[in-house]
Amino acid sequence: MTKYKEDFIRFMSECGVLMFGEFTLKSGRKSPYFLNAGNYCTGAELLKLGEFYADCIMENVPEFDTLFGPAYKGIPLCVSAAIALNAKYGKTVNYSFNRIEEKKHGEGGVFVGKQPADKERIVIIDDVTTSGKALRGVLPLLNAAANVEVAAMVITVDRMEKALDSDISTVRQIYSDFGINVFSVVNINDIIEAVENGVIDGKDFIPAMREYRETYGVKA
Repeated sequence: MTKYKEDFIRFMSECGVLMFGEFTLKSGRKSPYFLNAGNYCTGAELLKLGEFYADCIMENVPEFDTLFGPAYKGIPLCVSAAIALNAKYGKTVNYSFNRIEEKKHGEGGVFVGKQPADKERIVIIDDVTTSGKALRGVLPLLNAAANVEVAAMVITVDRMEKALDSDISTVRQIYSDFGINVFSVVNINDIIEAVENGVIDGKDFIPAMREYRETYGVKA
């Protein structure tokens, strides 16, 4: 595991984003861990989070034009990542996000920031993707606006779980349906390894995490 992945897992734990216990997910599954990106609540945390996104982006999709954040959670994420790419790597990219409702006055429109253009290479930024709902919601908006190329999607954590109606993960389903690669800063195997190696606390939950992986997990 690379150092930035370990640092990110430690960061999530310190921010109260990565939690262990018993949690009922939206899917109805009982999970021994939970990720709540809503617990990032300071400018310093958002700045640091953007740097981890930037690390992952530069490792996996260094050539693109625009970061796009689906409303609402994706908005601060794409902005912080765009700032971090410039500050840490000297890479200037556009950012864009969508409005939930189209603006009917002033300049109008659905998009804020860079407006989609033909042949524009876009990286979509989100926190986690459980069902792919956010991606499926914004792709028609982007494609209706211009002939864009979605180069990739970048998330913080890949839970590596079977979709509710399939034996493959949501990440693999997205590639199968749209041909879009989804990259994550870390995945659940990285988190388990970090706990086992003492990077963060939580060794008491390792058996439950492994059992959960056995029941609902998919291979990398």
